[in-house]
Amino acid sequence: MPTTIDDSVVVHIPTHTPGPEDGGLFTFSSALKNIVFGSFAGMVSEVFEYPFDLAKVRLQAQILSPSSNTNLPRFNGPLDCLKQTWTEEGLRGLYRGLPVPIVGSMAETAALFVAYSGFQDIIRSMTLRPRTEKLTIPELGLAAGAAGFVSSFIITPIELVKCRMQVQMMNMPKQRVPSISFLPAAALAPTRLFTLPSLSYKHSAMAHKSTAPLQQHPHSTAALRIPPGPLGVIRETIQAHGLRGLWIGQTGTLVRETGGTAAWFAVKELVAEMLLNHRKAHDASLLVKPVVPVPGDTATELLPWESALSGAIAGGLCVLAFYPADTVKSAMQTEDELKPSTRASSVPKQSLAAKVPSQTFTGTLLRMYAAHGLKGLYAGCGMTVARAVPSSGIVFVVYDGLAAWLG
Repeated sequence: MPTTIDDSVVVHIPTHTPGPEDGGLFTFSSALKNIVFGSFAGMVSEVFEYPFDLAKVRLQAQILSPSSNTNLPRFNGPLDCLKQTWTEEGLRGLYRGLPVPIVGSMAETAALFVAYSGFQDIIRSMTLRPRTEKLTIPELGLAAGAAGFVSSFIITPIELVKCRMQVQMMNMPKQRVPSISFLPAAALAPTRLFTLPSLSYKHSAMAHKSTAPLQQHPHSTAALRIPPGPLGVIRETIQAHGLRGLWIGQTGTLVRETGGTAAWFAVKELVAEMLLNHRKAHDASLLVKPVVPVPGDTATELLPWESALSGAIAGGLCVLAFYPADTVKSAMQTEDELKPSTRASSVPKQSLAAKVPSQTFTGTLLRMYAAHGLKGLYAGCGMTVARAVPSSGIVFVVYDGLAAWLG
């Protein structure tokens, strides 16, 4: 009996040989680009937002550590915090400890983008798709969440040092920075809150003597404790808590980074896709080909304002959703710096002997909620959202711009 072949059955034989662009895992060159682009984006963003971040941390820190025996907060809000910091510490106070977050932000942003790109490629590899194929929004959110989880272990020690340096001056006696308009030139150096180590003892003594009549407050500069720098903060933390002390607040960082990063990238991609589709539909209706000054497929390239707007919306929503976790994290990381044993000697001895209970994320959360309610968990949130909107926009404009131009 003759055999017949069913013509409806068609066998497709692949003719495409997988190339380097089809690999599942990211290459060294792509990782290097993410490091460079992410580092630069993080640096630019940090310089812009740092004074607002300092005010946010101080507002969060005072929830469990009020500055007086009346249990009243030292700052009445973000603007009052910025005003007091400017009055008492000057411009230097607003940017206190800036080198640490500059380096930290570069490392954080670079690690985040490298991990995000890497987890995207892992998903493509597991689903047998080329690297050039774009993932769906849920898949991008999954990759971002995984990237945030991994990055949180890098971010926590950096933020611990940054937060403790930002609240150091809250533990000092208040000292108003005198106006330079009525002071002689010789009086400018001694009025600083910190004595420069390069000055000799003889010079410092002569300067202090010559300006003694100008001291109008009971706490002289010499009487102030010089706060430790970044290495000193690390050393003190390890001495008090061991190496694991550098990861105080890790649970809060993990919650914020895992959920926040997933929301950040997913919302950004979703808004960007909506803007891109709207622009393509508008250009098609006008029969105008979009003109973008970048090589490649211009139909899929984001314009700078589209990157900025999508990043700004994503940043604001991300902060709102996971802000309480950040508040608890900051309070845990700064409580040692502000506890009674480090304050002025006028505090009663029984307060000095009081031992801060073992910190846990849940325990700190419950204490903060019992003391100040939901409002306390969102201390400084308005200003943080206000700075996160342009800051997040800057990050994506810089990153997307560098990725488009340098490929």
